[in-house]
Parts: sequence; structure tokens; C-alpha cells
Amino acid sequence: MAAQFVGQVGQNAFKHVEQNVNRWVNFSALKHYFNVTNGYVINKLFLVLFPWRHKPWSRKQAVGPSGQEGWYLPPRDDVNSPDMYIPVMALVTYILLSTLLAGLRGQFQPELLGYTASKAAVVVVVEILLLKLGCYFLSISNESQLLDLVAYSGYKFVGIIVTVAIAELVNGGKGTGGWVGWSVFFYTFLANSLFLVSSSYGQRYAFFTICIAPGEFGG
Repeated sequence: MAAQFVGQVGQNAFKHVEQNVNRWVNFSALKHYFNVTNGYVINKLFLVLFPWRHKPWSRKQAVGPSGQEGWYLPPRDDVNSPDMYIPVMALVTYILLSTLLAGLRGQFQPELLGYTASKAAVVVVVEILLLKLGCYFLSISNESQLLDLVAYSGYKFVGIIVTVAIAELVNGGKGTGGWVGWSVFFYTFLANSLFLVSSSYGQRYAFFTICIAPGEFGG
């Protein structure tokens, strides 16, 4: 009886936690953003770094039996669809790369992992809040969902990784300064800005996105 009571209490507690978590996180919607393939990942990375000649930028929608357009296709079927796989993996890679470089310089500390992860998360949250507030005060209609904004904000880590890696290799591990580091940063910054603007909805919304692009790439 005691074991049954404990099991029932545990089951009820689990259901309570699950209901509260689902209230804040839509896991069914989140699965859509991780529906990717190897081909999609390669093509999307190329698109993020070299967006100059890509067309079209519009996302594809599934067509229902009645001929009406419905939901957006998942990333695996549309390279223009935002995903969470690349931003998450890029964020993890950025954290590991930062700590690795710190270790090579003899400056590694266990707390550095948590500090770098917290700093990157705060940057993403602040960017999304600024974007939401800016769209509200400027009366810009934004059709993007919150998860779309999180995905778009996370793509900047791809450019950051490329900038840090190339600059470190060229400078022999002496830092990312110098003309090589700044040149790569300037290119990836412009590429990220164009990618964000082209992926946005509406000219006014796109204009506001490019206005906060320095913050978007400031991770």
C-alpha cells in the first residue's frame, strides 16, 4: 500500500510538472524546428555564411486537400525554414571553442563553461526582448513566432565561430585581433545582417532588424 501510494503521488507530481512545463514550452511545435537532415544542415550553413545570391527567400507552405495553404513545411523540406538544430549546436560549439582557446592560453577555469553559456543566453534573451519592444513601439506587424526569433538569433553563432577559428589560426593562437580577425568579422557581420533582413517579414520589420544587427552579432 505504501509503495502504491508513493507511486501515485509521484505520478501525480510528474503530471503536474508536465502540465506546467507544457504551459510555457510547446514541445510539439519545438519538434518542428529539429526536423532536419544532413543535407539541410549543410545547405543552411552555406546560406547563413553566403546569402548574397540566394533566391527565393519565402518559406514554403503545405497545401491541404481543399487547395488551401496551411502550415509551414519543416526545415528538412525547406531551406528557408528556421530551425533550432543549427543554433543549438553552434551555441554549444561556441562555448566549447571559447573554453578550449582559454585552455590553450593557460587561462581555463571550470567556471568558464557556465559563464560563457550564461553570457550567450543573456545576449539572445536581450536581443529578442529588444526586437519585440521595438516592433511594439514602432507598430510593426510581426508574424514571426517566438521560436522563430530564437532560431534567427542563434544563427549569429555560426559567424562568430568562423571568425574566432580563422583569426586564431592565422594569428597563431595570439587572439582574434588584427586585420584578419576584423576582416572576417566584418564579412560575417554583413552576411548575418543580410540573412536576417532577407528572412524577415515586411520592409519595416526588416529595417528594424538590420538596425539592431550590431547587437545580434555582439555575442
